[in-house]
Amino acid sequence: MCGICCTVSLCASVDTNLHQDNKNLRRRGPDRSQQLIRSDPALNYSCIFSGHVLHLRGELTPQPIHDDNGNVFLWNGEVFGGIEVLSAANDTSVMFQHLTSCDNEHDLLSVFSKVQGPWAFIYYQSKNHSLWFGRDFFGRRSLLWKCSDNLKEVLSLTSVAESPADTDDWQEVPASGIFRCDLSTCALLKSISLTWFPWVSELELSGETVHHEEHKWILNTLPKCVTQLNVGSDRLLVPVSPLNTNVPESLPEQKKVSLEELKLLISEEYKKNIQSFVNVLSEAVLKRVLNLPRLHESSSPAHERKANVAILFSGGIDSMILAALADRHVPPEEPIDLLNVAFMMRATNQQKAPLKKCSHRKIPGSPLTGNNSNPDALPADPFNVPDRMTGRSGLEELKALSLTRIWNFVEINVTLGELKQMRQQYISQLVYPLNTVLDDSIGCAVWFASRGIGTLRTDEELKPYTSTSKVVLTGIGADEQLGGYSRHRVRFNTLGYKGLLEELSMELGRISSRNLGRDDRVIGDHGKEARFPFLDENVVSFLNSLPISEKVDLTLPRGLGEKLILRMTAVSLGLSSSSVLPKRAMQFGSRIAKMENSNEKASDKCNRLQTDLID
Repeated sequence: MCGICCTVSLCASVDTNLHQDNKNLRRRGPDRSQQLIRSDPALNYSCIFSGHVLHLRGELTPQPIHDDNGNVFLWNGEVFGGIEVLSAANDTSVMFQHLTSCDNEHDLLSVFSKVQGPWAFIYYQSKNHSLWFGRDFFGRRSLLWKCSDNLKEVLSLTSVAESPADTDDWQEVPASGIFRCDLSTCALLKSISLTWFPWVSELELSGETVHHEEHKWILNTLPKCVTQLNVGSDRLLVPVSPLNTNVPESLPEQKKVSLEELKLLISEEYKKNIQSFVNVLSEAVLKRVLNLPRLHESSSPAHERKANVAILFSGGIDSMILAALADRHVPPEEPIDLLNVAFMMRATNQQKAPLKKCSHRKIPGSPLTGNNSNPDALPADPFNVPDRMTGRSGLEELKALSLTRIWNFVEINVTLGELKQMRQQYISQLVYPLNTVLDDSIGCAVWFASRGIGTLRTDEELKPYTSTSKVVLTGIGADEQLGGYSRHRVRFNTLGYKGLLEELSMELGRISSRNLGRDDRVIGDHGKEARFPFLDENVVSFLNSLPISEKVDLTLPRGLGEKLILRMTAVSLGLSSSSVLPKRAMQFGSRIAKMENSNEKASDKCNRLQTDLID
């Protein structure tokens, strides 16, 4: 994972110190930083490239990478399939070799059509003065762009904006294809024109289909310096199978199903699909937890071993399944960090009991049994939020499932004062250009969780702990594909399976602009890489191939019908209570949504983000 940046200048002189102080980029890539300039005095343009590397794979390869022909490449991505990368190789070098061997734009687009995995890139092709850039189909890596009337910085591309003063006019590059900038033409016209190469399915590839609505949307979101957007004659091939749109002829009646009946349903009807899903998701997790620089030797004492893989962990079904599958592939002597975040709840009139020190308190049992039967009830401990309780319950399930694994349940507690301080110092810049209350809540929660600074509870004592993992697994993508949100149930109740299919198709289409760029910027700020197993191309293709009724059954009650195939998968993996937990959004489970202003709507612009940017 890297922080990448490029600035295009359409004048003779260039400021060589332009990116030297980009602290946000350096935080993303702490292992190596360098800068490179490519210019053509005859055509009167220059490009400054800046790369900041987080080393995860093969030999440490400084960026920007370049060759004797003048080509320059910046890569913020991971090749998990489609193009062979040997276990000891570096995928940046492999990608650069493929690109420099391309004779034409069709060959170059074919390379990116093959790549499986998250990516954002900038590639300067010297022989035809072209600057290529773009993001993967789901937009799993951030790339921002902006324009300026100043010809010394007429077009800028970056993983993350540099500072509060620099956040004006940045927008996310649409994850709708790849863009090419002909620098010789731009230098002549003193303006930026682009060619857009959109993603198309195999059915569309043979035709002349142009996504008119998408084209119109991109035109409306272009930076102001882009005076023309052409549509290229070649296309990128969509890396996943199309969504199966077959629906049942009639809706089944509403019914209730217990956990025991769910187990019976698995064995009688869905076993083949569940096993196939386990296989494809397990392979996706495998690719994301191996080939890492391990931080310890297997001979080290258990208490000295460091985790190389962390999971954003609420104890909900998504994170539980990721943990159970990670346990299959992470070396057994290696700990796995479970990062669980809680925001301090405000005291109420009903909360009169004095607080005790956490280090002397018994660990609560399952939130689904005994006195903790209501995980939404306000506990005496101000950090005993719903996700903390389900997280502890999930930890006990994982311990029973894997007796020898060391599970580091990291309790990350955030006070209001620290939230305000970190939002102003870091988070507001990372969330930008997104700006809603929902972006603030999730951005802050993910930033604190992925930072991994908290406490571990051992023998009834709390000890300070900081996660050393450079890889953070997150369950995003499960709800979007499997009807996990309450709005999916509303849509189903109104328009049936057809309406639900339309909603799920829209969810996956907009995930790049709603979630993934923001989450990549936020997690990457800690010098860590976000990885999304549920958005692995093979996982999405498998789920897309299934009829909707075999993935979701919203005639079943909440906690069963949504993400039905995932719940049955959880049971097949040996999980129990977590398989029937209802969906709880991160902003509510962590209680950040209740911390400052509970009267806001998720879609409102967040004044706190705007104020912190201005300050």
